Amino acid sequence: MRHLFHRAGREALVTTLGGRALLAFDFDGTIAPLVARPEEARVSDAVAERLGRLATLRPVAIITGRSVGDVAPRLGFAPQYIVGNHGAEDPAESPAFDTSALERFRRHLDAHADAIRSAGVGVEDKGYSIALHYRFASDRVAAQRCIEALVRDLDPELHFFGGKSVANVAVAGAPDKADALASLVARCDADAALFVGDDVNDDAVFARAEPSWLTVRVGRDDPMSRADFFLDDHSEIATLLEIALEVLAPKPPA
Repeated sequence: MRHLFHRAGREALVTTLGGRALLAFDFDGTIAPLVARPEEARVSDAVAERLGRLATLRPVAIITGRSVGDVAPRLGFAPQYIVGNHGAEDPAESPAFDTSALERFRRHLDAHADAIRSAGVGVEDKGYSIALHYRFASDRVAAQRCIEALVRDLDPELHFFGGKSVANVAVAGAPDKADALASLVARCDADAALFVGDDVNDDAVFARAEPSWLTVRVGRDDPMSRADFFLDDHSEIATLLEIALEVLAPKPPA
């Protein structure tokens, strides 16, 4: 991957923004910094102000692992679209998949509640997916072993994927972030898309990107990532947004 702010990246960004582009962003670790306690995550005023201005120039979407209800009050601006639960929760679309397997997994978790609590694993039920957090476990190895045991004989109608100090269980047939982005591109009649993300659940977009999508990964921790370009860390998001605003600013008449 090459850095987005080098010449090739800037040229790709200008080309993408030159069309009817949808601008899509992950939340945690992307437009909001990673924090020790997820409930304290917020978009900074400076980033929210830039995103708000961009939303007056192009459609802006947030595609996040959080639920829509959780993330919306943390943004500080009003995007045109919010899709939650790793792509599965789209308020404009009725779910086209069966969530009964998740209900069976909930009962499985209830049956092992004491072991989960002893291991320091936090359970976050987001409706369309369930997150098993181990960020605050005193013994992370023990917490990870507990999670491995919980998903060892996972229902084939569910799938399991990791993240940063979290493991996720979701319906196998549910849309992922790439599906969500493709749906939004069609819905707003965009001819291009910019997507910026930082975690495992963003890999679906990087791997399945259409030729007209510009993909950017925040962080260099995955040298095998298929994103087109990278940013060093979350602190460079404000600069990316400022460049986008400069490119999209209405030009004065000649």
